[in-house]
Amino acid sequence: MSALIYALAHLIHTVLTLYMWIIIIAALFSFVRPDPYNPLVRFIHQITEPAFQWVRRKLPFVIFNGIDLSPLVVLLGLQFVDTLMMRVLV
Repeated sequence: MSALIYALAHLIHTVLTLYMWIIIIAALFSFVRPDPYNPLVRFIHQITEPAFQWVRRKLPFVIFNGIDLSPLVVLLGLQFVDTLMMRVLV
């Protein structure tokens, strides 16, 4: 049973790490303004924007002097959940 829990925790860790990298890429895209019709750009926007919108609704102060800090808040939240999960489950 412990091997199953370890495998599940590692799988969740891998998915969270992949999503964190996608958020970093989405944040970098906001600086370079890529083609919005590019399928990769659309995919990244579709999977990150719901999390960003949720943060913007819950914490309206994340837009500071025109800089959107919601990717940073989402990254910190995911890192907290990942660290907590790895400490508790493994």
